[in-house]
Amino acid sequence: MFIGEYKHSLDNKNRVIIPAKFREALGETFFVTIGFEGSLDVYTQEDWDDIIQELSSYSRTSRDARLYVRHRTSKATECTLDGQGRIQLPQVLIDSAKIDKKCVVIGANDHIEIWAEERWTQYDSLSDETFEEIAERLSKETNNGAR
Repeated sequence: MFIGEYKHSLDNKNRVIIPAKFREALGETFFVTIGFEGSLDVYTQEDWDDIIQELSSYSRTSRDARLYVRHRTSKATECTLDGQGRIQLPQVLIDSAKIDKKCVVIGANDHIEIWAEERWTQYDSLSDETFEEIAERLSKETNNGAR
């Protein structure tokens, strides 16, 4: 499980530090791709394999499926950590996430997300405002209720 929020900056070679708490769980090789709401998603090899299996199950005759599969996979990159616990992000992902210099690396339960700091601040403010309403709606959708 990945939890927590860590502020970092891209260096002049587009490298970002992955928090020490996340490194062991990520394993030797992991994947970064386009995420949702403007983030980048970081997946372990095992979770990436599951995503690829799911993407492969989509109908190839569906235009939406082809678009989604292409978008997720064409922007993906395989990563390994350097000696200082950093990964180098390709420019296409930096541009997609609108990361200028400052970024935030967050734990999102089963994966990690990398956000441009300004974008994360805006998104996090919105979630602060609606957190309780969303929790109530979600609890009505499940049998277990909110925890």
